[in-house]
Amino acid sequence: NVLVPAQISYSRGADGIVTSPAIHRINQLKGKLVAATQFTESDFFIRYLATQADIGVNMLTDPGARLADDKINMVYCSDGEAVAKLLTSDAQSATPALAGGVTWAPFTTDAVKDSGGKLVLLTTNKNLLIIADILIVNKGFADAHPEMVTGLVDGLLTGNQAVTQNPEQFADLLAKAFSVKEDHWDRSKALAELKKVHLSNLPENLAFFQGGIADGGSFASIYQSAVLAYGPTLLPNPPDSDRFLSLAGLKAAQASGAYAAQTASLVPLKSGASNPIEKDPLLSRDIRFYYEPNSDEVDPANSGNVANLESIKKMLDVSPGSTILLRGHVDPSNMEEFRKNGGEKLVQTMALKAMDLSKRRAADIKNLLVTREKIDPARLETVGAGWGEPASKTNPDLNRRVEVQWFTLE
Repeated sequence: NVLVPAQISYSRGADGIVTSPAIHRINQLKGKLVAATQFTESDFFIRYLATQADIGVNMLTDPGARLADDKINMVYCSDGEAVAKLLTSDAQSATPALAGGVTWAPFTTDAVKDSGGKLVLLTTNKNLLIIADILIVNKGFADAHPEMVTGLVDGLLTGNQAVTQNPEQFADLLAKAFSVKEDHWDRSKALAELKKVHLSNLPENLAFFQGGIADGGSFASIYQSAVLAYGPTLLPNPPDSDRFLSLAGLKAAQASGAYAAQTASLVPLKSGASNPIEKDPLLSRDIRFYYEPNSDEVDPANSGNVANLESIKKMLDVSPGSTILLRGHVDPSNMEEFRKNGGEKLVQTMALKAMDLSKRRAADIKNLLVTREKIDPARLETVGAGWGEPASKTNPDLNRRVEVQWFTLE
């Protein structure tokens, strides 16, 4: 019984994951204990990344409970500051129980600073357009007073435009609005915090709700990501995202002509072109494309292959400027047979052929992403791993795969 008539802003870097220095990617949090604040943006942030890495989340009511080996184990604090304090105190103990925590600025930087080098910032949502601030109104109120909702949307767009064009003019007002007894803001802090959001204009609002942002998130995709991240236990029988849309206010603003000069100005971070192979990916996932043995071409009409290509595109869409490394793999099941029939020389010969096949498989996926999904080829790199990194000793199908490594920017 609520409606969403407008987007306010994108958060950009406010939420972050703090871990021990031994953790280099989300996948390494599997089987570990992580602290967060439940049902906040930061909770969704870690859940979203866990989903992308094909890892489940295990919610613990008792920090001393047995950890699930195949999931990220979550323990919850009352707020973001409590997460930071728990992280720093745990990091100083002889046997830390936590692998990391999820909170928001300034507590992310506080935790790293206060840990004495025992904690690092793994990643933030600076270049992940999955956390958007939206205006939500009561449906009964909206139905009874549509003109008031239109006025709210118009006021929001006008205010966003004014602050974006002249943030210095509003620094004192922002500082006063966000100051509390425990945390006093001055002009400099207000301006610094303002840089962590992108205030949305009318074209960006229309694109957000109508799925027109090619290099960013959208209401429908973020909503669906949340449904998947929280799962049926927490969100049983969720309605479709369209149920909540109410775009009359935005369309009235468009018809008024008051914002005709605005253009979409959501500027993505761009890659510095450093080779992803030389860096740690934020996460990796094994995607099972359907190959026949010894084949380097997938069936582009196969529904599973289509879904896999679309999932890779979505990873790039929500993180403008991010890159993907496609690692091709080959099943090594016949290696012992080669050794038996031809010795090590045949094994070496077939290993070289396997390496070439794995490279061609990765190149095939890149070609499909470029031609079918219209991905910029500069955002895709390929490498062949041959048969040296099998995912299974008993199931050949699991080894004929392309691993996707996702490199985001900070």
